[in-house]
This record gives sequence, structure tokens and C-alpha cells, in this order.
Amino acid sequence: MVAKVRFELLATDGVARRGRLTTPHGAVETPVFMPCGTRGAVKGVTAAEVRATGTQMILANTYHLLQRPGADTVAALGGVHRFMGWDGPILTDSGGFQVWSLAKRRSLDADGVTFQSEIDGSEIRLTPERCVEVQQQIGADVIMPLDHCIEFPATRDAVAESVRTTIAWARRSVAAKTREDQALFPIVQGGVHADLRRECAEALVELDMPGYALGGFSVGEPKDVSAPALAAGAAALPADRPRYLMGVGTPTDFLDAVAVGIDMMDCVLPTRNARHAVALTWSGPLRLRNARHVRDETPLDGACRCFACAHHSRGYIRHLFQVGETLGGTLLTIHNLAFMADLASATRAAVEAGRFAGFRAETLERIRGDDPSA
Repeated sequence: MVAKVRFELLATDGVARRGRLTTPHGAVETPVFMPCGTRGAVKGVTAAEVRATGTQMILANTYHLLQRPGADTVAALGGVHRFMGWDGPILTDSGGFQVWSLAKRRSLDADGVTFQSEIDGSEIRLTPERCVEVQQQIGADVIMPLDHCIEFPATRDAVAESVRTTIAWARRSVAAKTREDQALFPIVQGGVHADLRRECAEALVELDMPGYALGGFSVGEPKDVSAPALAAGAAALPADRPRYLMGVGTPTDFLDAVAVGIDMMDCVLPTRNARHAVALTWSGPLRLRNARHVRDETPLDGACRCFACAHHSRGYIRHLFQVGETLGGTLLTIHNLAFMADLASATRAAVEAGRFAGFRAETLERIRGDDPSA
């Protein structure tokens, strides 16, 4: 019998939720944060080091793996899990984000999108069917349909058109999918328009899929504008299916998303900040290049149980960055991923105990100064 992806809602505290996502490669407790292994690797760390942080699930990027080494090669090397050396669940996004991020290198039509490779200038054609085909070859547990991620700002008419395209492509993706051991999560678009988010969600819910995603956030829009749209989109999705917010966030974003019913999130921020000598801590961002850390014997965060905090001081890790040793980025990556895993674990416990609102308020007060651009 083929193992399928399924979700069980375990507890709620208002809108906040705790659940369990079961996949062919293991179960994931939600809310969960997923590090980005865009090109088949979480930058600077091994799969074993990622696992030791408490990370449950990681993300890889279909567009980038299609370019190099190619879906055929990933499949020939045993599929994305063996390719990456990661035995836990993996989610692959579809390339829809690149419709926005590579806007100057692509052309869009009703059938799909054509990219000009930033590597060698060759054409890369993605259609809904091709995206599903590639992700079935790669073999992730959760896969995404091709969608139209639109820029901000955009006219309402342009956003409405992106919604229509996203819905049409989702229907084609569902028709193209054949593997029963993978879950396809249609993506809700709609920009910062709450009514368009609801319209898109309602159309996608008719497809009766095992989970749903919300995309098109963190593309330049102010948070006070996007927050109502996120809440509206999440509320329009079924309570018994997982809700995945794509490309978000900071620790603050994580807590704010859980507050409106989100179960899964991913973002490059923890690993990117680590490479720029910024540690995430329960007291807010810690900038290791600051001279006050030269002789600092304390760990990055006294509440953290990661390898970096157990074995090294702030002064030592600062030294690594000052002399250009890559170990500095590795140690901070381990720490930042452990912090996000700990934040998710504490969030789950707060939901289970019925005290999420208080936990969120206390934590946001502690980590004030949270800076996504650090």
C-alpha cells in the first residue's frame, strides 16, 4: 500500500493550531519552520547537523534543481532525499516564486512561463504539467503547483488576472499528478486584497487537496497591508488541512502567522542572517561583528542547547567572522536553525496548554528589535 501524506489536527487555542503532518518520510509536528535547501543543500551545514538542530522538514527548489543538476540526474542518484542525504520529509516549491524574483528574465503566457537561465542563457520552459512531472521525478513528499506570484505594487486588475491564472494552473496540475505518495498543495494568490485571497482560496478548496499554501507574501508589501490578506486567505481554507505560508519569516512573522492559523512556514532568513554574523536569540538579533563581543565568554543564547552554544563563546565566533573562517557561518547557521526549531516547539506547547496569546505577547516583547534585513 502506498503511504500518503495526511494531517491530523491535535489542538487549537483560538485560531492558533497544533497538528501532525504524516508523510512517507516521517511525521512533522506543526506549527513547523522549514529551512531552505534551495539547490539541494542547506548552505554551509550537513544534513546531520540540520537534523541535530531539531529541524523536522526542509524545502528545496524545483526551478534551481531543474537547472542543475537536472531532474533526471536527481532521480538517477536516488531521488531528492538520497541526493541531499536527508531522510526526513521534503517540500519542493514549483518555480512560481521565480515568476516574481526573475521577472526580468522570463516571459509569461496562459500556458506557462519561459525563463532565460542566469547560468548559460538557455531557455527553461515551465508549464503546470512540466512542474508536476519534475517534482514527481525528484520525489519530494509535498509538492507545489506552478502559480503566478505577482509583484507589489500591482493594479487590482493585474492581481485578479494572476488569481485566475493560478487557479487554472492548479487545476491542470491536479490533473497531471499521478504519484499517490506525494501531496500537492495548491497555492492561494491575491496580493494584498482580502477579497481576492478569499476568492482564490474558495476556488482551490473545490479541488479537495490534502493541504493548501499561501504565496505572494514578502514581495515588498508593508506588513500592515499584507496581514489582513493573510488572515482572510487562511480563514478561507479548511480547518482539517495543513496551511503553508511560503517564504516567511522572521521569528515575529512566525508567531504572527500562527496567530491566524498557519501550520507551516519556510524562509532563508535564519541561514542568510547566519552568514552575515547575525544570531537569532530570545532577546532579539545579536550582531557578532559588534566590538563589544571581542572578549565575550558567554554563549550566543544561554537558553539554547545547540552545538555552537554548548561549545563556543560569542568572542570565538566573532573571531571566526573577523578572520574569514567559514566555520563562523556554519556555527551560526546551526544556532539559528536550532532557535527556530525551539521557537516552533515552544509555540506548539503553548497552543497545547491554551496559552498561545500570552506566550506570543511575552516572546514578542523579548525579541523586539527583530530585523529581517539584518
